Amino acid sequence: MKSAVVLFPGINRERDMARALEAVTGHKPVIVWHTETTLPKVDLVAVPGGFSYGDYLRCGAIAARSPIMNDVRAKAAKGLKVLGVCNGFQIITEAGLLPGALLRNSGLKFVCREVKLKVENTDTFFTNRMKKGDVVRCPIAHGEGNYICDDETLKALEGENRIVFRYAEGTNPNGAMNDIAGITNEQGNVIGMMPHPENMIEPLHGNSDCRPLFESLLAA
Repeated sequence: MKSAVVLFPGINRERDMARALEAVTGHKPVIVWHTETTLPKVDLVAVPGGFSYGDYLRCGAIAARSPIMNDVRAKAAKGLKVLGVCNGFQIITEAGLLPGALLRNSGLKFVCREVKLKVENTDTFFTNRMKKGDVVRCPIAHGEGNYICDDETLKALEGENRIVFRYAEGTNPNGAMNDIAGITNEQGNVIGMMPHPENMIEPLHGNSDCRPLFESLLAA
């Protein structure tokens, strides 16, 4: 499986994501600078976490309008797999690849700790090695992870099994509605999530709970 990691000014998790992808797939991802206009031929594009453009305006709003995102949108519409993590979730949501919005945490504070992440949908390219109901430990680090959407969108997300992850056992760190931690689009080829699974895949991380998520990419 070949992959690319998109890099914006202020992003700081691109190496974490690239290392996780290489460790599991055996292929080193291509790093794509945000001013490029065309993606390389890959199976997956990852938009990593960090603080693109210093989180000015809204988190991800400026990055979503970078030149490379035009090709990300175009190729996603044709089925390219896209994974957005943390700031990457914010960016692909601002780019219109996913519905809803990410707002300031309900406590108005930056949170950096582990949460328990419950797998709700195993029919995706990132969860097919998991079982529905599995709960894994996963780190978070964000100030704007409070997912919201209108009632119609929420009904569709719930009814169409498009909520991929929820915060489990009272660990919701940001007030996200219905404990939503990650969602997918209607076609199932775009996933956005706030927690950082790339930082819990090997013993040096203290836990490898999230490694099966990356292993799922090989079976997708």
